[in-house]
Amino acid sequence: QVQLVEFGGGSVSAGGSLRVSCAASGHSFRPYCMGWFRQVAPGKEREGVATRGPDGDITYADAVKGRFSLSQDNVKNILYLEMDSLKPEDTAVYYCAAAHGLYDCWSSNLANLARSWGQGTQVTVSS
Repeated sequence: QVQLVEFGGGSVSAGGSLRVSCAASGHSFRPYCMGWFRQVAPGKEREGVATRGPDGDITYADAVKGRFSLSQDNVKNILYLEMDSLKPEDTAVYYCAAAHGLYDCWSSNLANLARSWGQGTQVTVSS
């Protein structure tokens, strides 16, 4: 299984932008369903943010459509989540997850089937 490490979180004022990154090691991430989740507090359910399937299909949660975008560097094996027009309600720990060969690559499937998770990176948006 691929190993995942997130980085790039931080603090920003409302309306600002941040980019978080998920570096995959051990295998090429291209045959994986990859995605981002966020958790607003320990014990709260992780919410799906965006996914990218092995076929390149991308999905976004309604809460982030038009503000967040996924991209990737296939050489460096890094998945990026660019977050614009950030709101205080985007404050959370952001996690990256991966499931090999999952073509039905949407958040609910990935949450249940991911064999790889990163350790998370904190994003804080102040009003």
